[in-house]
Amino acid sequence: MSAPAFGDGNALLAPEKTKDPNKRRKPKNNMTKSNSSFISRVIINEAFSKKLSDRPSDGLFAFANINRAFQWLDLSSSTKADYLTKILFTKAHCLSHDVNLVTKSPSHIDIIMGFSTGEIIWWEPMSQRYTRLNKNGVINKTPVSQIRWIPGAENLFLAAHMDGTLVVYDKEKEDAIFSPEEEETKSNGEGATPKVVDHYREINVLKSVHSKNQKNNPVAVWKLSNQRINALEFSPDNRHLAVVSEDGTMRIIDYLKEELVGVYNAYYGGFTCVCWSPDGKYVLTGGQDDLISIWCPSETTLIARCQGHQSWVTSLAFDPWRCDERNYRFGSVGEDCRLCLWDFNVGMLHKPKATSSRQRGSVSSRLPMLHRAETQGTPASRLRSDSVVSAADGDEENRINHPVEPLSRTAILPPVLTKIADKDPLSWIEFTEEAIMTSCKTGHIRTWSRPSDSPAQTDS
Repeated sequence: MSAPAFGDGNALLAPEKTKDPNKRRKPKNNMTKSNSSFISRVIINEAFSKKLSDRPSDGLFAFANINRAFQWLDLSSSTKADYLTKILFTKAHCLSHDVNLVTKSPSHIDIIMGFSTGEIIWWEPMSQRYTRLNKNGVINKTPVSQIRWIPGAENLFLAAHMDGTLVVYDKEKEDAIFSPEEEETKSNGEGATPKVVDHYREINVLKSVHSKNQKNNPVAVWKLSNQRINALEFSPDNRHLAVVSEDGTMRIIDYLKEELVGVYNAYYGGFTCVCWSPDGKYVLTGGQDDLISIWCPSETTLIARCQGHQSWVTSLAFDPWRCDERNYRFGSVGEDCRLCLWDFNVGMLHKPKATSSRQRGSVSSRLPMLHRAETQGTPASRLRSDSVVSAADGDEENRINHPVEPLSRTAILPPVLTKIADKDPLSWIEFTEEAIMTSCKTGHIRTWSRPSDSPAQTDS
């Protein structure tokens, strides 16, 4: 079943109709002629137009934020390092960016970038036009740790700010000074009941997507924590959001309903990265404890911990070309410069260690994940990431907040491959059909060819 659109039912969020539905709206300002103090310099390849016209239709673009520079690369080019565009920013560092897969076409790409100053840029590289949002931190002054387009949306994107707040923006709306709304309603009909905000809970809706006040940004604001959000990822069915934080928690949120579904705690320290399996059954988290955890949210169960890194895990990704209904392959990279590959299968669900990982007397692991939202009215104490509080008392809060599992009760998974992939700490991993791609913190992007019948291949 396809998920409804985010904000469905709120007519104020519907994109304006254009005369030509195939013609996309572009940002207001020309970046090459900008006199903004935010942008230091824009360098466009002298053969820009020729390179675009000559490239294959199935070629890959890459976008990379490196220090105070943002680069647009063509991976189908014989000279991959020759950027199509390079933007230098005066003081701010771009910390995260994302491409809108709904609006992309051979002549249009919508990109959002989040900066260390809290500001956001919407950029359309084909026309070199841009718009600044959250200018001077008018909505939130803290850095943007991660930014993502909301699945299926043309205009809406989600920014994770380092004060523990998630903010939904519309790329075409003007900004306004934000003040939390006292009463939020989740119904558009008459007699709508106010949404109760419990300040002891793990999510605090400061502005709902269903608010009638949608003239300006922000569209919605959710306060999750007083510590920084490190990463977030939407589920493949576009119904849930996994958010990991410096406070050592992973939160599963039904973002369509703006409700918390579950809170899972790290063994030690904060979580640094997160990703969903292609079928949405499993969630991976990497953390400051050098471990990768495999979670099954529908069973509220920790399946296994993966040991193989010798420092913080920085990025995770499933390999969709090596996953089926029973077997899963994923990769990870870390501060230890290692690239690790891992395999697991559904048979692990039946291992004694995995099934006994629930503490005695705890809430049944078979309770469907989506039913947990019903217990949200009960105040939940904030459990530390190293808490050993038992769920034996069966309190309602434990239906949502799941304490840390001891290592002795958890299956341990070793990597099937581990390799020193760079001399500098690694920061990103992604799979393509032909290769595994990694990047390091000094700006090298490496493409590792998959094994084939030909003689051994090395990284290109």
